[in-house]
This record gives sequence, structure tokens and C-alpha cells, in this order.
Amino acid sequence: MQRSPQEARPESRTPPSDPSTTRTPAWAAADRSEAAEPVGGLQEYYYELCMEKSQEIKPFILHILQEVDEEIEKGLAGITLNVAGNCHLMPVERVTGEDFWILCRILKNNPYINGLDVRYNLIGDVGASYATELLQKQHNLIYLNLMFNDIGPEGGELIAKALHKNTTLKHLRMTGNKIENKGGMFFAAMLQINSSLEKLDLGDCDLGMQSVIAFATVLTQNQTIKGLNLNRPILYGEQEESTVHLGHMLKENQCLVELHVCKHDIKNCGMKQLCDALYLNRSLRYLDVSCNKITQDGMVCLADVLKKNTTLEVIDLSFNRIENAGANYLSDTLASHNRTLKALSVVSNNIEGEGLVALSQSMKTNPTLSNIYIWGNKFDEATCVAYSELIHMGRLKSDNTDVEPFVVDGHVYLAEVSNGLKRHYYWTPGYGEACSPSSNAGLFRYQPTFLDWQQEESKEIIIFLCSPVKNFNCTSQTFLCM
Repeated sequence: MQRSPQEARPESRTPPSDPSTTRTPAWAAADRSEAAEPVGGLQEYYYELCMEKSQEIKPFILHILQEVDEEIEKGLAGITLNVAGNCHLMPVERVTGEDFWILCRILKNNPYINGLDVRYNLIGDVGASYATELLQKQHNLIYLNLMFNDIGPEGGELIAKALHKNTTLKHLRMTGNKIENKGGMFFAAMLQINSSLEKLDLGDCDLGMQSVIAFATVLTQNQTIKGLNLNRPILYGEQEESTVHLGHMLKENQCLVELHVCKHDIKNCGMKQLCDALYLNRSLRYLDVSCNKITQDGMVCLADVLKKNTTLEVIDLSFNRIENAGANYLSDTLASHNRTLKALSVVSNNIEGEGLVALSQSMKTNPTLSNIYIWGNKFDEATCVAYSELIHMGRLKSDNTDVEPFVVDGHVYLAEVSNGLKRHYYWTPGYGEACSPSSNAGLFRYQPTFLDWQQEESKEIIIFLCSPVKNFNCTSQTFLCM
């Protein structure tokens, strides 16, 4: 039952304070003890709160909440509220810390909404303090996306500590918030206590060596984290100390399914440490070692482990330097031994025609490998013909690669297609299908879903600013930005 505006209206208090400080405004602190807001009429409740707090009313937030109200009236649940600040197809005012407090107030105890996406906004450490209250009070929230919101070490500390007692959140994205080594240490400590979080993305957060080692140490004991992103830490030294600890973790941990260690300055010695661990690991299905310094010698180790490892399904080697020799090592293993790998990315690896053709030939004898990404290498005519044949004969689907053949004057060439393992990691499409499973293999996509091993867990409804289209997995209706 919806309450009337008079019942829903909170008491009048002082307008919000300056968002540049992390102190909680008095009016926000006082409202924490109030009764739960109505679960229906979110648009009306947002309007009432803005009027009471002298906050600017954001038209696009009103529009989103109207869409949510309509879905709630239909009796739909499992809604992810998307208030992303990077939609370029319509004017969007970024959400500030004080705007975020009002959103948190609206969502608290709402049984129909279990996800919140506020990426690319300006909530800062002020908003992080309100996020902690949401994590403490909203017992239906399973997905929270705070990527690129100017949250610093103090805000990271608050969120990490809030997760000590939270038992519902399963997926948290902190991507691009500079929580640094200090914030990273608090998240590592949190994983010693929290037993419900399954997916944690701390990519581009300026983590330090100390916090990366702390995560590796904690994950030798933590048995709930299935996906971890530690991309682009700030590391110093040439001894690859972090990789040594990550390798040790993989030997002990039998729960982690997906690991991203992009831009860790991994060389062949570090790759050997990871491969030695993969002989013993029986859970990891996705390994991302892109943007490192791995060469053909590292591929000797990887090719050998792929002969015996039967769990790895996705490997991202993009932006390394494996060259022809490394590609040949992989193709030999894929052609005659491995039958579990499903997706391989060797984008921008200085591979020439010989290595690329060898990889294409391995697909003819390997029935399992379905996705391969090769753009950014040195194509010759033999390469173009080989991949054109794979596509035309149906062995390689056009959605499962990043090239498309075309013919000019009787010669075959390859053009780039916008597909890849992490196609929608940083952005979402403005129209058309949100994404296809074949072009987004990992769990850290914009949508709170795993690899296909997890897709049966939940059925979400994503609310955007726009009109309905069919979702790619046909599990729910999705509203895409138009």
C-alpha cells in the first residue's frame, strides 16, 4: 500500500551541506532513524524529498523512477536501477553526493529493487558515506556499481567496513575510484570477514604492492569470492613479487573462477609462476593477463599447462608480445591436446601470418574453441583467406571474433569489428542489443551476470532512460538508452 505524500514527507531540516567534505549532513543523519519509505510511488517520493531538502530535481532521475514505478505496478521484482552518468544520447546531469543520499533514502527497504548502478557520476566520499548506510539498511541489494565516482581512500574505507556486516551484496564494482593502497588494504581485510560477496572489481583503483599481496594472502582462505579484478595497480620493482603471491594463492584457492591481472608488468618469469599454479588449480575458468610483457617463452609454459588443465575456458593475452613462435606453441596444443578452452584473445601481439594461420588451422581440428580475437597483428593475404574461410564455412561465427572479411579487386582483406572479451566493461551501448554472451565472456560486464555458469542464478530487469527491447538472454525485459 502506498502512503500519501503527507505520510511520505520527512520532517523539514537544514538543507544539505557542502559535498566537498565527507561529514554527514545533520539532516541526513537525522533521517536514518525514520520509518521506511513507501515501496511504491518512488517518483513522487523523490520529488517530495527534493522539495523538503531544497535539492535540485533532476528530470532524468524522475524519468527513471517513473519507469521503476510502472514496473513495480506490474508486480515485477529484481530490478536494477541504472542512473549512469555517461549516457551521451540525451542530456544527463551527473549525480552528486547529496543526490545520491536521496536515492539511497528512496531505495532503503524497497523489496523490488536489488541492484543500483550509478557509474560515472560525482558522488565522491560524501556519496560513499551514504552508500555505507544503504549497505547496512537495504537487505535486498545484491549489485552495486560505483565505478568512476571520485571516491578516495576515505570513502573506500567506509564502504569496506560497511561490508563487514553486510550479508546480501554479491557484486561490487569500485572500478576507477582512486582508493589507493590504503583503501585496498581495508577491502582485503573485509574479505577476511565477509562471506557473501562473490564479485569484486577494484581495477584502475591505484592499488599498491602491499594491498595486492594482501588480497592474494586473504584469498588462500576466502571461499566465496568467484571473481576478482586487480587491474592496473601501482607497482614498483622488477621482481614480480605480486605475481609470486598470486601464484601461491591459485595453488590454494579452489573457488576463484575469474582473475584479472591486467597491467601488472608480468614477464615470462611471472607467467611461469601462474602456470605452475594452474597445474594444481581446478576452479579458474577465466585468466586475464592482458597488457603485460609476456613473450614467446611465457607461451611455452602456458601451452604446456593447457595440455593438462581441464578448467580454463577463457584466456586474454591481448597487448603482449608472443609473436609467431608463441602463437605456434598455442596452436599446437589447441590442435592436438586441449579441448576445454573456448575463447582466446591475442590482440596486438606482433603475430604475423605464419602464427595467425596456425591458430586458424587449430580451430579446424578443435571443436571447442569458438571465440578468437586477432586484431592488431600483422595480417597477410594468407591470414585474411584463412579467417574468411572459417567465417564463411560457419566454423567461426561473426559475433565470436573481431574481424570481418571483405573483398577488393579479387583480394580478401579483414576489417575490425567491435567485439571482444571485455567489450562492455567500461561502457554500454546506446541502442540495439545490450550485449551478446559470445562477445562478453567475463563477469565484469555492465550487467550483473557471470559467465554462463552463473546465468541461472537470477533474472534482472535493468531500468534505463528509454524504450523496452528484448534482453539478449531472454530472461527479462531491458530498457536501453535511446
